[in-house]
Amino acid sequence: MTTDEPALPEPQPEQLRVVRKPSLLDALIPVGGLVILLALSYYLFGADASQGPNQIALTFAGFLAAIIGFKNGMRWETIRNGAVEGVSSGLAAIFILLGVGALIGTWAMSGTIVAMVYYGLKLLSPHYFYASAMLICAVVALAIGSSWTVAGTIGIGLMGIAASMDLSLAITAGAIISGSYFGDKASPLSDTANLAVAAAGSEIFSHIKESLRTSLPALILALLLFGVLGAPRDFDASSELAKIAAHYQVTLWAFVPLIAVFVLAILRTPPFLAIFIGALLGGVLAVIQAPDKVLAFANAENIPEPLALLKGIWAALATGYESKSGDAALDTLLSRGGMGSMMVTVWLIMTALAFGSVVDQAGLLNRLVDPIIDKAKSTGGLVSVIIATAIGANVLTSDQYIAVMLPGRMFRAEFKRRGLAPVLLSRVVGDSATVTSPLVPWNSCGAYMAAALGIPASSYLIYCFFNLFNPLVSLLFSAIGIGNVKTAPLQLGPIQQVQPQPLSAPPSTGSSA
Repeated sequence: MTTDEPALPEPQPEQLRVVRKPSLLDALIPVGGLVILLALSYYLFGADASQGPNQIALTFAGFLAAIIGFKNGMRWETIRNGAVEGVSSGLAAIFILLGVGALIGTWAMSGTIVAMVYYGLKLLSPHYFYASAMLICAVVALAIGSSWTVAGTIGIGLMGIAASMDLSLAITAGAIISGSYFGDKASPLSDTANLAVAAAGSEIFSHIKESLRTSLPALILALLLFGVLGAPRDFDASSELAKIAAHYQVTLWAFVPLIAVFVLAILRTPPFLAIFIGALLGGVLAVIQAPDKVLAFANAENIPEPLALLKGIWAALATGYESKSGDAALDTLLSRGGMGSMMVTVWLIMTALAFGSVVDQAGLLNRLVDPIIDKAKSTGGLVSVIIATAIGANVLTSDQYIAVMLPGRMFRAEFKRRGLAPVLLSRVVGDSATVTSPLVPWNSCGAYMAAALGIPASSYLIYCFFNLFNPLVSLLFSAIGIGNVKTAPLQLGPIQQVQPQPLSAPPSTGSSA
């Protein structure tokens, strides 16, 4: 017997699998496992934990999350593809990190880093160095909207100045990060600011205005603390300046690569492209300013000089520059950089993103947060849940952009239901997700800052005063009713239906860049 109706396709095995909602225990197992493994890693390996042990901890915790997802009905192919997509989402950050490594190598060889240190020693004093470092980074980051670019350029020079003045590198890194993230979250050019706006459904300039309400008090508190921590002593820089002048011809031309990077950033050039162009300009400057150093570093006696110069630049981009001036302090400052120096950090970012993607796909973070939302009756209570969720997302997903986008998506409908303005949501997300990302050693931002500034996140995080104060100020203001912007409450009738509005597309590059 025949029929004109087409035969229905046979159901495939994957179509028959039902993905169950994870239990609270399901959500706690990989999260608790990660906390225990990371604590054990730091106990056993100390400052070397980020050189490999943390990566193993994240990988094992990712396996736990994958097993939970499989138990609840997820296919292994789905879990695997999710992990791959998670790592793929971080490729832009990984390339920027590699670009900064190349930039450090050629800037060390060309004299750009030396010039920043030289003029910094002339202008800055230990009395106000930390506060000045924070303000300089804040102004530049505000202008270009990028915390990563500021830390990877000016931040390197400020770390060198601090080392020459025998100041605390941990406090200096805290000041650099504090200023960089204030400027980043307060700039309309910042990608995290625009991402928070897109997730919450607010408007960028209203968001900036509301952000300053909580950012400025946190900045002032941080400035006061950095002022108190300033070294109560004078510093005679003459000997340090003489050492530098003996080995390098310091001129203002050395700042050409630095200026070029900032101009390109203002013109919204893709971050990796801007940074890598800066690295190439550093190599060209080295050939013009110090060809003897390039040739000595290349160690290529049997090839023509142009090829030897090319080899020197190539090596600095790939493996970094090694200074052999004979001055131990100067050689320590300048023997660094290269894409190869960033590979351990790239490894950390890849394992962290894979773990975060599996946790997100399995619905484990949502499972932890959903029961709390209903119990947050006041606006202050709801804000505290958002802040905790954003910080938790930074810890668990290891990615700043997920930590910005996830709370915006999760709480957008709840804000509408309570009659709270979207700008309040975007502000709170910026006050928590953006600023706490560099405080997590295995977060892509924490890994980047540690690699660029040359100091572990576990050492500098207690000195990132702005980043620590900003969520607390936001929480306090919401609790006492300051800045709790409201709209008309949502009215649902039997006929009126509220159609969900799609999120606008997120920016193509991250503010970390």
